[in-house]
Amino acid sequence: MGARMNLVLAGACLVLFLSGCAPRVKQMEVTAYCGCGECCEWERGSWKYLKLDFWNKYISSGPREGEPYSERTASGTYPQEPQPGLVSVDSLKHPWMIPVRIVFPWLLLPEDGTIAADTRYYPFGTRIYVPGYGYGVVEDRGSAIKGPRRLDLFYRDHEEAREWGRREVEVEILDQPDS
Repeated sequence: MGARMNLVLAGACLVLFLSGCAPRVKQMEVTAYCGCGECCEWERGSWKYLKLDFWNKYISSGPREGEPYSERTASGTYPQEPQPGLVSVDSLKHPWMIPVRIVFPWLLLPEDGTIAADTRYYPFGTRIYVPGYGYGVVEDRGSAIKGPRRLDLFYRDHEEAREWGRREVEVEILDQPDS
């Protein structure tokens, strides 16, 4: 029975490889960003209202300068960090998180993080694995993210984004939708 299962798995892998669905590995320059004003170029208040509406955010530079900042990505979603989920290697590394993930049901399922890329090469919906970050989906594009060898990873915290810095990493491009 075991040899037969191995043969089936080998055949499935061969079919995936020949159909072009096998992950592509690429060396890329990967940076990180967060939703702060420094990373996303927004500022509180508008000179139009003499900066008295400090609870509102406005885009501070570029062609859309002065327009309200919605905190959404270019594809219209809210950015997020990857979540490992209950059945993951992270649960083995951090077993104290298992009861937390069971009590809070939204932590049971894994979620992909947000990645910014040049959408001419990686259209929205492209799923990528970045070592040290996890799985992510291209949902955003950045003004400095140009070319097929650049990615930008979303972090909630500015310090975590700065800690990532700029790295050369071998990433796996897992799933690329037809464009």
